[in-house]
Amino acid sequence: MKSLQAKNVWILNHYAKTPDLAGGTRHYDFARELIKRGYEVTIFASSFDHLRLQELKLSEGKKYKIENINGVDFIWLKTHPYYKNDWRRVLSMFSYMWRSYWLGRKVMKTDKRIKKPDVIIGSSVHLLAVLSAHWLAKYHKAKFIMEVRDLWPQTLIDMGKLKENSPIVKILRFLEKYLYQKAQKIIVLMYRADKYLIPLGIKKNKIEWICNGADLSRFTGLYDKKEQSGIFEVMYFGAHGMANGLENVLEAAKIIQDKNYKEIAFSLYGNGPEKNGLIEHKKMLGLENLEFFEPVSKNKAAEIIARADILLDNYKHHNALKYGTSHNKLFEYMASAKPVIYTSDEKDNLVDISECGVSVPFENPQALADAILSLYKKNPAEREKMGQRGRAYVEKYYSIPILVDKLEKLIKEASND
Repeated sequence: MKSLQAKNVWILNHYAKTPDLAGGTRHYDFARELIKRGYEVTIFASSFDHLRLQELKLSEGKKYKIENINGVDFIWLKTHPYYKNDWRRVLSMFSYMWRSYWLGRKVMKTDKRIKKPDVIIGSSVHLLAVLSAHWLAKYHKAKFIMEVRDLWPQTLIDMGKLKENSPIVKILRFLEKYLYQKAQKIIVLMYRADKYLIPLGIKKNKIEWICNGADLSRFTGLYDKKEQSGIFEVMYFGAHGMANGLENVLEAAKIIQDKNYKEIAFSLYGNGPEKNGLIEHKKMLGLENLEFFEPVSKNKAAEIIARADILLDNYKHHNALKYGTSHNKLFEYMASAKPVIYTSDEKDNLVDISECGVSVPFENPQALADAILSLYKKNPAEREKMGQRGRAYVEKYYSIPILVDKLEKLIKEASND
């Protein structure tokens, strides 16, 4: 689908990443594809890396910088640092909101590379980034699209972090509904999120499901490069947070260790607020078959995934999952043509639909250990067929160009509203 008219698109995502960093590159990947179609894209992101918990982009005293990465203009903003999920992280959210808004008003005057936006996309997880996008859209007389990557405050309530009747929830409820109403279009990543939005008075034709996907070029041919080391490697990539429930993986590793399968090894790549506790839990269990590793860049991740025999997508059960999921790592696992074990009670999950692995119940270490051993005992050719089915499914439905077809259509519809 070709663009009828070049558009200037701004994307506000506090946690947006480029491939040289660890984390999701959804907006970078979308931007690269939009640029191929005649768009110009600017992404406003924090220079403070929320996975490594350190400043990565700005030198002392600088408030922002503009960096062009493969045609995509990134505006890296100085935001308040934090080192765990406390009031400092909330302060970081507010600092992102104010700095993105005030810089977004004047940046075209100070740097001629940045063009006036026709469309501004405000992406959660937190609503303050979306609020800044709404303000900037009003200021620049641009169209405003809201992207919902997490249902705040509902997810926080369902995970037990906030109480329904608390003042902060009342404020967030008001803010989310206000933003839903003001947006010309709403992108949701969870495939049942419309069941949440429609009861709030949002019309179904305003909502578009555009989930995560995979840049297939990062994974081309990598599944052929596994070294024959004699180790059967079970690998996890991603956040080490409460929602990921990685205690489940450690307990499964203990079961397998106790069965004396010395050739099966677990590798967990990533960071998060639960990581130190997980390291202590590993010591308590006396695990010798599991290692933790630091986050790696998106470019490096594909190379490391190529070493895996099985990939894990592990989550802890909570009520927010009733609206569906869109795990960034799952699409990339499938793109790597490796078998996947997915902890989920969803009957319509992609692992089962594509037959690229097996799904097991939430928080059931025995079931996870049994699934790992079952795949371990399979003929390597059977595991390869599983992985290839996952790759083919992503190629057909979840590659970046296919997803950007939907995004471009939405941009054009919003522009005509």
